[in-house]
Amino acid sequence: MSRASRILVVEDNANLALALQRTLESDGHEVKIVSRGDLVASAIRDGKTDLIVLDLMLPGLDGFGVLRELREIGDDTPVLILSARGEDVDKVQGFRLGADDYVVKPVGLVELLLRVRAILRRVGGGAATAIEERHTVGDLTIDVGARTVCRGSIEIEVTPLEFALLACLLQHRGRAVSREQLLADVWGFPDPDRVRTRTIDTHVATLRAKLESDPTSPRLILTVRKVGYRLGG
Repeated sequence: MSRASRILVVEDNANLALALQRTLESDGHEVKIVSRGDLVASAIRDGKTDLIVLDLMLPGLDGFGVLRELREIGDDTPVLILSARGEDVDKVQGFRLGADDYVVKPVGLVELLLRVRAILRRVGGGAATAIEERHTVGDLTIDVGARTVCRGSIEIEVTPLEFALLACLLQHRGRAVSREQLLADVWGFPDPDRVRTRTIDTHVATLRAKLESDPTSPRLILTVRKVGYRLGG
C-alpha cells in the first residue's frame, strides 16, 4: 500500500486552515500547517512534502515571495495556490512563478480535493484516498480521476460543478447529504440561505435530466425529505 501523501497547508486563517486539514486528512493525506510564509522553506526541508497548498496574503513573506524563493533554490514541490485574489494578473503571476494550479476562494471542498488529487496523480505522489477512482452507479461508470461519467461507451457531458456535486454524493454514498453540507463542500458557501439551497435543487434537477433514465422517478440521485439528497444505484 502506498504511503499517505504529505501536504503542507500555508494559511494564516486558523479556522480555514483547520477545515482544510480535516478535509485533506479525511481523504487519506497527512497534513502539516504553517501560518507564515517565511516558515515554508524550513517546513519542507526534509524533502518529504508532496504538495503545498499556499495562500497569497501571508505574514512574514507573501505567497508569491514563497513561490519565488522555492523555485530559486531549486525546490520543485508542487504548489496549489488557494487565494481570494482572483484577478487574471494574479493568476498569471502565480503560474509564471511555477504554481501548478490556482484556485480562488471560496471553493467547495470537494472541488479542492479533486484539484489536489489531480496534481498528486500528475507528479506520482498520489496515495490511497477515501474515494476510489472508478465507481459503478446503476448503469453509469464514474471516474473520479478522469472526472468523467459514462453510460457504456458513451460519455455524458457534465459541467465541473455538476461533477463536483456528484463526487460529493459519491463520497457519502448511501447516506443523506444535507443541502447545507452540499453548499459548503461543493459551492464553498459556509453560511447557506434559502436562495442558495434552491440553487442546489436546480442543479440536481439538471443532473438528473442528464443521468436518470426517467428524471421524474429518479433512482440514482434520491431526495431525502427535509434533509437533502442521497446517491442510490
